Amino acid sequence: MSRRLWLGLLAIFALLWWFGHRSFTPAVATRSGSSVVCVTPPAFDDPDLPLQSPVSGQMSPFRLDNATVTPLAGLSLQATVLSRENYSFGRESDYSPTDLALGWGPMKDIGIARKLDVSQSGRWFHYSWGSEGPPVPLSDIISHSSNMHMVPADAAVADSLAHVRTGETVRLAGWLVRIDGDDGWHWQSSLSRDDSGDGACELVYVCSIERR
Repeated sequence: MSRRLWLGLLAIFALLWWFGHRSFTPAVATRSGSSVVCVTPPAFDDPDLPLQSPVSGQMSPFRLDNATVTPLAGLSLQATVLSRENYSFGRESDYSPTDLALGWGPMKDIGIARKLDVSQSGRWFHYSWGSEGPPVPLSDIISHSSNMHMVPADAAVADSLAHVRTGETVRLAGWLVRIDGDDGWHWQSSLSRDDSGDGACELVYVCSIERR
């Protein structure tokens, strides 16, 4: 093997390693030069229903890299992981390295989920079914599943997120947020579980995520 080819292969492996590790390295959130404490919002009462709660002064806007993060609502839920996708490219990946497609209520049943063809790409969550039709009414699929962009609050959350696998049950607590870049770029969470299409995904600043 020529020296040039050998060096080229080493460069490729180094680049792949860098992107792989970069995917789970969270940005450091700061407020007036100090680390931000991710205050956990109220926990859900019903494991079949996500709980969205008001901010009520618990979390103030804070700095994250070259952007300001504004909490819009608390979010707490238990759900089945229908699919996961990691991202290393694009402005969004600087904040959110992973999307989780989550299902709750009737969509938490992995048997139901397996009757759907579930996939993720381009920060979207896609599902389809065969000639027999959807396993549950389409309205239930829309209102009981979602693609969520995960923004880990710290390295421990990022590590937990890295180990989440399709088919597992997770408990998640955090904040639906809007991210405003200093250059005018912005990214905002949906505040509804009943919407679909463009803008329907949740952008979640994750305080904690537990695998079950």
